[in-house]
Amino acid sequence: MNTALITVAMAVGAYLLGSISFAVVASKLFGIADPRTYGSKNPGATNVLRSGNKKAAIATLIGDAAKGWLAVWLAVHYQEQLGVEDIAIALTAIAVFLGHLWPIFFRFVGGKGVATAAGVLLGLNVWLGLATLATWLIVAYAFRYSSLAALAAAVFAPFYYGLLFGVDAILIAVVAMSMLLLFRHSANISNLIAGKESRIGSKAAAKKK
Repeated sequence: MNTALITVAMAVGAYLLGSISFAVVASKLFGIADPRTYGSKNPGATNVLRSGNKKAAIATLIGDAAKGWLAVWLAVHYQEQLGVEDIAIALTAIAVFLGHLWPIFFRFVGGKGVATAAGVLLGLNVWLGLATLATWLIVAYAFRYSSLAALAAAVFAPFYYGLLFGVDAILIAVVAMSMLLLFRHSANISNLIAGKESRIGSKAAAKKK
């Protein structure tokens, strides 16, 4: 099969996988309100945690990270067998991330992509993922702001990749992913500056259906 078609198929498959919103799925399974209706209205683990249901939040976190990891791991694992270039991996990485941000299954209303980005980075390289996760954890523990931790991780991720692997097509995808993360957190940046940002663990009214 033509490698260009394989690359396109990989990207499309990754986008569809990314379009599965585990925040919405987990909320339905645990009988809590749709996360798009309370708190920040963001279908992500942090907002699901505001419902007070830690199990649903953990399920969301694992699911969103796992889909990013799986899409990229498969691309990396089968790259040689499929005969595709690094651009295929780069497109797969950004496609699964875009699927989470703008999911076709949920009217293109998705999350901010932190967990999925972490999964993507772990799929690319374990040390890259762990370094970025460590950055998130350190900032989150020190300041108790999930958004600030995500912003710091987004800034450092391309730096870590460049340090480990240099400049290539995949680095461009990591940079694009980081820029999209910053864009998706624009409201959080304004709230942080104004001192209105919610801290990790703060609850919002989320009634059961």
